[in-house]
Formats: sequence, C-alpha cells, structure tokens
Amino acid sequence: MPIAPGHTLVIPTAHITDIFDAEPSVLAASMVLVRRVADGMRSALGAQGVNILNASGPGSEQSVPHLHFHVIPRWGNDNFTTWPAGRSQHQIDDDPVRLSAMGTAPPVDGGSAHRRAQE
Repeated sequence: MPIAPGHTLVIPTAHITDIFDAEPSVLAASMVLVRRVADGMRSALGAQGVNILNASGPGSEQSVPHLHFHVIPRWGNDNFTTWPAGRSQHQIDDDPVRLSAMGTAPPVDGGSAHRRAQE
C-alpha cells in the first residue's frame, strides 16, 4: 500500500540483494532515476519535497531481498513523518562519535595535527 499519492519504487533490473551488493555504477544509475522521479513528483503532483527510503541488510528491517528505493512525495500538511521517534539502543564501547561528544575521544590522526600546530 502506498504511503502517499505518487509513492514510487525505483528498482534495478539486475538482481541485487542490497546496497552492499551493488556496484557503484548501479547505485549511480538508480540515483539518476530517483532524481527524475522526484522531479516528476514536484512538477506533476505539486510535491514540496520527497523522502528517499532504503533498507539494506538484516539489521535494517529490509523485508524484500532485492535492492529498491522508495521515493515518497511530501507536502507540508501531509501529517506524516519518516523520522524515527526514538534512538537506537545499540551501544559501541569505542564509538568515536560518542566519545568525542563526551570529550574523551583520542584525536583521529593520533594528535599529529595538534603537535604540528604547537611547533
């Protein structure tokens, strides 16, 4: 069932399981088509924007084992959201983003940029 009027799937013709299985040329061609569809949604449907959705891999809730992209037209008053209401509960002990936010992450380059700046 479509999420919105005009909801469209862009699907490569070759069998590709997910984004990790796709050659860069297939991804590039798919995005060119996604853009054409999005442009059509804006001009023909009066969409004010689009959401492009993809789930790849078992941890992503991918339900169909074939690469595809949902292009969903959006309007400011459509009373629909694609943004998650919560956050992932998964934790990574050495997550550099989390450690950086806490101010405890080591410099990514081992501190060489800081040392050069002091010289």
